[in-house]
Amino acid sequence: MSAVSDTAAAVPRRTKTDRIRRLTTGMPVSVRLSLVVLVIMALVTVFARWLIPFEFDQMDLRARLAPPFPLEGFDWTHPLGTDKLGRDVLSRLMIATQTSILLALLGTLIGAVLGTLLGFVAAHFRGWVDEAISTLVDFQAAMPWFIIALAILAFMGNSMLVFLLLMGLYGWERYARITRGLVFAAREQGYARAVEALGGRPAVIYRRHVLPNIMSPLIVQLTINFPETILFETSLSFLGLGIRPPMTSLGQMLGEGRDYLVTAWWLAVIPGTIIFLTTLSMSIFGDWLRTRFDPSLQD
Repeated sequence: MSAVSDTAAAVPRRTKTDRIRRLTTGMPVSVRLSLVVLVIMALVTVFARWLIPFEFDQMDLRARLAPPFPLEGFDWTHPLGTDKLGRDVLSRLMIATQTSILLALLGTLIGAVLGTLLGFVAAHFRGWVDEAISTLVDFQAAMPWFIIALAILAFMGNSMLVFLLLMGLYGWERYARITRGLVFAAREQGYARAVEALGGRPAVIYRRHVLPNIMSPLIVQLTINFPETILFETSLSFLGLGIRPPMTSLGQMLGEGRDYLVTAWWLAVIPGTIIFLTTLSMSIFGDWLRTRFDPSLQD
């Protein structure tokens, strides 16, 4: 009896191990490197306040525009140099990374929740409700959202709430379109019809049976939208319509450094490199997930 119990208890552990092994089997080197970058960015985002050697807004005019390693005249106190006010670039870079990633993550989640909910509503009610939501999706997809965001922020001023809502409305139509199509297909499956025949309420069917079966494409879409949202936030902050001093973000650091490209190029190059590596890594990882979970793209 004890041997049987031990064998039964060991099965779930082997199953979980096999799932992880199947997921990582054949993972390209580029995807592994992108995962390393994403893990580093995640750690910086979570622990930035404990990792920074200085306060991100601490000024030292005597050390202004100090060069980074390995340029001549660098100081190990500031391994990535200092800016025009003598603030430590490394400390500001960590806080800026934290701010940009958290804003992009929150904006992406808002868009994902909104789009998924509207997709369920359109697929459930159909008729004029479906047509209205589909028209709104087409309208959003055709709008130059970045230009509209510039106009709204320029008119309403620097409001964090408005800025976050604009980020949340960026890309929601993709989730709505995907969810609508997947829910239409799922409702024709036997399991959904069986639960409905047994008297299951639509909310229960969607939450417990349909949503888990369509979650993979939505997660893949989230990984694809996330780098675009980072670029959206950094672009607005670069133009001075997003995060503003005394707070900092990657786009804001990039905007401040553009005036010193000749005399202190690191002020723009370093945050620009972080933006490039983060978005590229997430794009590579999202594309790999898409090929893993989309049957039509598998050999």
